Amino acid sequence: MANLLDVSRRKISEIQRVFIINGVIMLILAVLIVWTDAFLKLLVGVFVLLISYSLFYTAYKIHTIRKLLD
Repeated sequence: MANLLDVSRRKISEIQRVFIINGVIMLILAVLIVWTDAFLKLLVGVFVLLISYSLFYTAYKIHTIRKLLD
């Protein structure tokens, strides 16, 4: 049973890292897209920013689940 919990903790940590890395990449892309003046690019940047926020929020929720397992 302890081995199963260790494996699940490791996998949850792995998933959490993936979401954080993807969130940072999307955040950087949002800043780079919005840097120009076009309104369409602004909308695309906001969309990418929302995706980034959702990835960070998902990583946070996974972190709380991981804390419950500990």
